[in-house]
Amino acid sequence: MKLYMKEKFFSWTDQFTIKDEHGWDKYFVEGEFLSLGKRLHVTDIHGREVAFIQQKLFTLMPRFTVSVAGREIAEIRKEFTLFFQRYVIDGLGWEIEGSVWEHNYEIRKNGRLIVRIDKEWFTWGDSYCLEVLDPADEILALAVVLTIDCVTESSSGASVTISSN
Repeated sequence: MKLYMKEKFFSWTDQFTIKDEHGWDKYFVEGEFLSLGKRLHVTDIHGREVAFIQQKLFTLMPRFTVSVAGREIAEIRKEFTLFFQRYVIDGLGWEIEGSVWEHNYEIRKNGRLIVRIDKEWFTWGDSYCLEVLDPADEILALAVVLTIDCVTESSSGASVTISSN
């Protein structure tokens, strides 16, 4: 199954929609405007929170936690490297392969593909396709990809919001 996100520049808040492969709204993501650190709530189309992403404060490198169903499931952190970006997903046994910076990467567990993220070309603004292989991994894969985007955003100093417009 595929999920789609479209990047929108010059946005003051994180509030956007994730669409399915048929163009239907699937999830809504909303950030907290006045909070210490980045905090994102992911809800389904009925308004039920399915995931929560929170930045850990006072860390040397960017670090975020992912909670699903009220339980902390994973921690995503950026490691210090000189020539490329390296991210670690603790708690899931998932590994990142490819270029996170260019938004073309895969997340695998023991060699099994969990999700493939590809930048879509020839669109107005940057668009991304998340191909999730197992429907059971959909929410967690989406939350991890959103978290990686938050880590990339916080470490670049840029303020970019993903939007479905």
